[in-house]
Amino acid sequence: MPAFLIADVEVTDPALYEQYRAGVPATIAAYGGRYAARGGATEVLEGDWQPRRAVILEFPSVERLKAWYDSPEYRPLKEIRRKASNSRLVMVEGL
Repeated sequence: MPAFLIADVEVTDPALYEQYRAGVPATIAAYGGRYAARGGATEVLEGDWQPRRAVILEFPSVERLKAWYDSPEYRPLKEIRRKASNSRLVMVEGL
């Protein structure tokens, strides 16, 4: 069953965040993940949520998503993202 990571990212240090953007795709692919959306245009249809930079990742399973998120490959990039942005992330189990 697929699992999705949905992120709302407010980039606060663009130069540092670029290091994250450059390094993270290979780590996602290594765990069977792929980008479903990456910073494209958003339009609020209902509610008051105003996402800054929306990212949606798809993984084959919750286990693979969590393995990627906690992986030694992603750990240093996660720290860069935390320093370069304010992020809100949720995991959603797919159908």
